[in-house]
Amino acid sequence: MLRFGLECSGDDRRKENTMNARTLLVYCAVLLLAGKSVDVAAQAWKPQKNIEIIIPGGAGGGQDRTARILQKIMQDGLVPTSVTVVNRPGGGGNLAYTYLNQFTGDGHYLATATATLLTNNILGVSPLNYTHFTPLSVLYGEYIGFATQADGPLKTGRDIVERVRKAPESVAFAFGTSRGNANHIGIALAMKAAGLDPAALKIVVYKASIEATTALMGGHVDVVATPMSTYLPVLESGKIRIVAIAAPQRVGGRFAQVATWKEQGYDAVMPSYRMFIAARGLDAAQRRYWDGVFARIAKTPEWQKELVANEWQSSYMNSAESVKYLEARYAEYKRILTELKLAK
Repeated sequence: MLRFGLECSGDDRRKENTMNARTLLVYCAVLLLAGKSVDVAAQAWKPQKNIEIIIPGGAGGGQDRTARILQKIMQDGLVPTSVTVVNRPGGGGNLAYTYLNQFTGDGHYLATATATLLTNNILGVSPLNYTHFTPLSVLYGEYIGFATQADGPLKTGRDIVERVRKAPESVAFAFGTSRGNANHIGIALAMKAAGLDPAALKIVVYKASIEATTALMGGHVDVVATPMSTYLPVLESGKIRIVAIAAPQRVGGRFAQVATWKEQGYDAVMPSYRMFIAARGLDAAQRRYWDGVFARIAKTPEWQKELVANEWQSSYMNSAESVKYLEARYAEYKRILTELKLAK
């Protein structure tokens, strides 16, 4: 008896198996190609619109100058789109960083940052920390310098110490952008090294260190503490005198004649650094893209020239290295600020 449709011959079964195997191979190939397409697309991320660099300070300050230097280098072929710099001073940097984090996962928005991002969090001034963003690159470091009026009575670091020892309220220390930052720590370390109480100092905080420097030139404050390169735009005015630097040894170039605090008898060393961050949530493709851009920036002749001109110490780190560096700095700042009784 024949049972049509219920039985088939051995040849038919072999044909059916061959067809099934071919179908499976085609299906797997489609999945593999689709996966590769997604991976290639992820690796190939690049900006599709304007890059915005956000500055948590005013025009002319150290972070502003750094951003505008990088803006020019980026636009010389390193990125395929336009690059703009936007200043958002105020709130010790909080205004700028709150604005940045509106763009979660968007690699078109970057911001400059310093130790203030970390110290504000330690002091409870801001709920934001480096962990709320995507660190992209720690680009360079420099040391905190101390300036007085050129024609004033404070001609050395020792002069500052002795004046504070006699009358703490008679010396107004100024800096930007918030209490407890690297500038403030530099002042506190120097005074503590001299046996003085950092908590008794008269402190004046400006939106940017360049504003504090302008106030010094106008006779409104007595001492400014800020990264050394901040003084470069006004150095030729003849209105300021750099009297000390919180470095382990003297720096070169135009600051070669400036004595360190250690040379003047006070063991105070305080480095500063500049970095670039993005909003939280950048994916691996975007991080890889910016790793490549900042790595190329660090090697360009234009950037090397700026390092020399500004007495900056190159310290380029990629995104992963920057995260580890910031973890270590956060612990260090917390310890120092607690020891100086500036934080609990």
